[in-house]
Amino acid sequence: MNYEYKVSCNMNYKNLSVLEFISLSRTGNIDLQDFYSKFMDEVSRIHKKLNVFVTIVDVKPDKPKGDLFGLPVSVKDNICVKDIQSTAGSRILKGYVPPFDATVVKRVKDEGGIIIGKTNQDEFGFGTFCTNSGYGITRNPVDPERTPGGSSGGAAALVRALEYPHIALGQSTGGSISCPSSFCGVVGLTPTYGLVSRYGLIDYANSLDKIGPIGKKVEDVALMLSIIAGHDPMDSTTIELEKKDYTKNLSKDVKGIKIGVPKEYFQGVNEKISENVWKCIKELESLGALYEEISLPTTEYVLPAYYIIATAEASTNLAKFCGMRYGAEEKVEGDFNEYFSKVRTKYFGDEAKRRILLGTYARMAGYRDQFYLKAMQVRTLVIEDFKKA
Repeated sequence: MNYEYKVSCNMNYKNLSVLEFISLSRTGNIDLQDFYSKFMDEVSRIHKKLNVFVTIVDVKPDKPKGDLFGLPVSVKDNICVKDIQSTAGSRILKGYVPPFDATVVKRVKDEGGIIIGKTNQDEFGFGTFCTNSGYGITRNPVDPERTPGGSSGGAAALVRALEYPHIALGQSTGGSISCPSSFCGVVGLTPTYGLVSRYGLIDYANSLDKIGPIGKKVEDVALMLSIIAGHDPMDSTTIELEKKDYTKNLSKDVKGIKIGVPKEYFQGVNEKISENVWKCIKELESLGALYEEISLPTTEYVLPAYYIIATAEASTNLAKFCGMRYGAEEKVEGDFNEYFSKVRTKYFGDEAKRRILLGTYARMAGYRDQFYLKAMQVRTLVIEDFKKA
């Protein structure tokens, strides 16, 4: 990936796009020490106003390399970064410092990306408004009285507020990239399940989790997807695909592309939102794309099935957080059940407790067939809907 830009004599870092930064950094026209000094001052200012981070890193840039060549990258707090506290937005993991990098983080570092911190989120991804974090509420930079969306709220809010070049890594189980990106007016990409490795992710629901980029421009997320996508032997669910340069698609037109528009997705939607979406569809049509209104009849069952599947998997995943191996702990008194209950009661947030209870109930003998297995059957019907469409 080669990008060339002319150097301005009075270069203002705030005016640089991601691709301009990489080009100028590669040609030696950016002093990374000076850049990061100003960049981190701006990050601190934004954090004080909006509470976008759980942990901010004391950045010491090394010699740049690779396709990112010193670019700042923030990481959602449920993606493990070696030697940096990673809590998934939960008090129960406060103080947990992973001894390894998640695959996506390793790939970012290998291409010269510099990790600047861990962004705030709803605890373990349990929320749509970034209000369920154990580390305070994140605010929307467009209007601090409003939510930035969730659960990757810190990531999207930082991308919108920060005028410097930067890309965020977010994560989605059921809308946690697209929702905050929409709320903050930035570009978020939720990849197809299995396209990006989940190794090193503190899971919410294994069969639903995806890691993806959030940036100011489409070219930013295309660049980051090119770096983090691809098969990973550490994650058996990743797809056996050759690595691709997704930025090459940016120069192609949309002529002949066919777009399916599910009519069910416009039911109960705010009129202005619906108008804006249709405006974009018509714009694509004017550029040569084709669209067809389709029906996905099982849409009404998607959310109930999602909550049963996701909470069932979450209750299993969170069972290991008991005050023995990771994060928060207390003085061991009484039997193990008493100790585990004391730690989990004290350090899990209310929403985490609700989802653990719901998921455990759905997996209990006598209810598993009635709830969990039926939700899995609905999931299959939803997949078939998409295949038929």
